[in-house]
Amino acid sequence: MLSRDENDTVKFARLRKNWLLIRSMLALHPREFSLAFLGAAVFALGTVASSFAIRWVIDNVILERFESGDVSGATVATGLGLVIGIGLVRAVGVVFRRAAASAGMWRVAETYTNQVLGRLVEQPVGWHRRHADGDLVARGGVDTETTVSVIAPIPFATSTVLMIFISTIWLFVIDIPLGVVALVVFPLVVMTNVVYERSVSVHYTTAQGQLGEFSAAVHESFEGVQLVKSYGAEARETERLAELADRVRASRVKAIRLRTWFEALQDVIPAVTNIGLVLLGAVRVRSGDVTVGEFTSVIFLFTLLVLPLRLIGYALSELPRSMAAWLRIQEVTTEPIEPDPSLDLGIAPEGVGVRFDHVTFAHRNDLAPALVDVDLDIPAGTIAAIVGPTGAGKSTMADLALGIVAPQQGQVSLAPGSRSIVFQEAFLLAGTVRDNIVLGHDFTDDEIWAALEIAAAAEFVAALPQRLETVVGERGVSLSGGQRQRVALARALIRRPSLLILDDTTSALDPATEATVLERLRSSLSEATVLLVASRPSTIALADEVVFVEAGRVSAHGVHADLMASSPSYRRLVEAFESDRAGAA
Repeated sequence: MLSRDENDTVKFARLRKNWLLIRSMLALHPREFSLAFLGAAVFALGTVASSFAIRWVIDNVILERFESGDVSGATVATGLGLVIGIGLVRAVGVVFRRAAASAGMWRVAETYTNQVLGRLVEQPVGWHRRHADGDLVARGGVDTETTVSVIAPIPFATSTVLMIFISTIWLFVIDIPLGVVALVVFPLVVMTNVVYERSVSVHYTTAQGQLGEFSAAVHESFEGVQLVKSYGAEARETERLAELADRVRASRVKAIRLRTWFEALQDVIPAVTNIGLVLLGAVRVRSGDVTVGEFTSVIFLFTLLVLPLRLIGYALSELPRSMAAWLRIQEVTTEPIEPDPSLDLGIAPEGVGVRFDHVTFAHRNDLAPALVDVDLDIPAGTIAAIVGPTGAGKSTMADLALGIVAPQQGQVSLAPGSRSIVFQEAFLLAGTVRDNIVLGHDFTDDEIWAALEIAAAAEFVAALPQRLETVVGERGVSLSGGQRQRVALARALIRRPSLLILDDTTSALDPATEATVLERLRSSLSEATVLLVASRPSTIALADEVVFVEAGRVSAHGVHADLMASSPSYRRLVEAFESDRAGAA
């Protein structure tokens, strides 16, 4: 259990964080929020003034009519002018407050979203591999909307504080006992809000984190919908997502239960206060200490304050959720930008396309190295096949050569020029063929068709309904696996890379098409170095040379035929590949 001093420290830290959250959002777009606060102040003054107008009308128009039987037209006009004029002033205040607060809120949301997206773009690929896509999407979407939900009612809440302050003074001016009631009730309402905010914050913080986990799981499930359907795992996925959703629900239910009690108190306290004021006011009117108009203005003022008092409660009830979401945003936007491994790539000597100079790499410090002391030169303009058993380190070598990750020891050097990679799982965007090849760059139709020709894709693209303008659907769903791979290959080739990495890219092509593609690569990109991660004997045989990797080390390096004769491990692996292919056939 925390000591009193420790509790005070925790309370102060919470208040400081809440103030930091609100201040940081208001500071992002001060012009809009200044207008909102100005409108809120006008509304607050108009609200208090309206009770004064009610008092004046009752005492000088209504009671005068009952007592004397006649009221002058000027007096009636003055009363109407007060009521209508103050009403118009309040209306103007409401319009300015709501319009400016809403504009400020959504501009803050836009700013936070851009900050999150900007930081995600700046982080290298290796950083993204360690974070769930769905969770990152939630931070730029759900968390942003949740964060700004508290900011719109803030101007109204401040106007309520101003109304309470002025109203307390006004009530003391009218009658000291009525002022004492206000002096007791208003702080009670504020304390109720503070206690609620402190109690509910832990549940909203937990729920917001669980919502991020749930979003990540949903994103993963949709990404793997083909896998789920293929293996009949719908029930398993439903159960998994339902469990995560139940965690969010449980935390939210706890928070909502507290909110229910809190809102009940927000209704009860003003209602009981009004009853007390009616009783006290009746006594004060009978004794002649206050007029009927003054008593009516007091009741009217308290009635007008019920909604604003509830709004303070709403703002405070949203504050824990906003704080939890804001902290999740800050985790992304304040995390240091990791160094881009591609900037650490060296320049290989002339005639060398790729050089690994005693390279060692581990995916995590607590895991065994994926590559150990790899020392390798691949000549420029060579098609080199990287071959090895599962887990040998083939794809890791490709990642290092591309600059996705950096070695813990040693140096990776490349020939000058650009780099492109085509993954085994070819990813296409839900746009046109053209969109997927150019990716925002300005390439001519001739350049696009030339790249498609090299990738053996020109024929089937020409047969599509709108040719280059054909929409391929999400992830290229309207194309076959081989067609997707060839479009992805054309996307890499159009950039004329000096290093092209094919991570088992041609696995979906038939041997004849694969041979055509590699032959065209030789003739059109004669100076480019091609690293071909391969597991198919026909692919391996088409390479100029082979790098055989075992247990993270380069076990052999040479021409395929020579390795078949000199390396028993390599020969057994290739023969196993051939057996698997024959068995599959």
